[in-house]
Amino acid sequence: MRHPVRPALAGVLLATALVLTGCAAGGDGGGSAGDAKADTGSVAEAAGAAGAKDSGGKGPARTAPGLTADRIIRTASLTVQVKDVPKALDEARTTAEDAGGYVGNETTSRDSAGHEHTRVVLRVPTGRYDEVLSDLQGAGKLLDRTAKAQDVTDQVVDVDSRIRSQRASVARVRELMDRAAKLADVVTLEGELSSREADLEALLARQASLKDRTSLATVTLSLTQAPAHRAARDDTPGFVDALSGGWHVFVTMLRWIALALGAALPFVALAALAALLWWKAPRRRRTRAEPGNGT
Repeated sequence: MRHPVRPALAGVLLATALVLTGCAAGGDGGGSAGDAKADTGSVAEAAGAAGAKDSGGKGPARTAPGLTADRIIRTASLTVQVKDVPKALDEARTTAEDAGGYVGNETTSRDSAGHEHTRVVLRVPTGRYDEVLSDLQGAGKLLDRTAKAQDVTDQVVDVDSRIRSQRASVARVRELMDRAAKLADVVTLEGELSSREADLEALLARQASLKDRTSLATVTLSLTQAPAHRAARDDTPGFVDALSGGWHVFVTMLRWIALALGAALPFVALAALAALLWWKAPRRRRTRAEPGNGT
């Protein structure tokens, strides 16, 4: 005969085992979830590292650069007619210097009528570009104006990127030189270093040129002197004009007559001498032939 307590105790033990098993399963499930989460994080980090490697080790991929004022080359050409060219030139110099710029090339000349012309190149900060143009064209009568804006954003970004890469390349060659033990390796690396440093200097010079051209606008100003206003006069010829013209014709005619006589005088003198000799020769023959002249 079975004891009634034993089946009940067995049931309690079975329930306890099931509970413990469920808790263990729950703990394993939590660990698996944590491991999955960690694996996901590792994959993300690996993807980020790969992306950084693909982008040249420079972090996240670069987005398209925006258009800014320091990446635009501005040039303008003005032709202004003024009453006093030297005064207008001094005012243009003052305008450029007050804006923080300077005066470049300058050329001055005069035409056949005595009018003065000056051509001057001004470099002004791009932030004061419009203000300077307005002041310069207000100095007199504006005859011609040409303005141009060139976007060089791609060139600036490209040069900056190449400079960073070239500097890293130079640094790597220098590290190799520090580790080189053979003379032949050192000589080879020195040649490579010189070549890469030359390329880097060329890139830096181009970067400086772009910076100068984008930070300072170029304005070519041509100043021309206004012609003096003359009183209108009647061009219809009068009596005095006719008398002056006639006298001029008369004097010209006398001059040509004198020239003609001077040219013919030697020939006239020679002809007169020949005629005189011809006239005297027959007279002498007649005188010798008369009777009584021989006694």
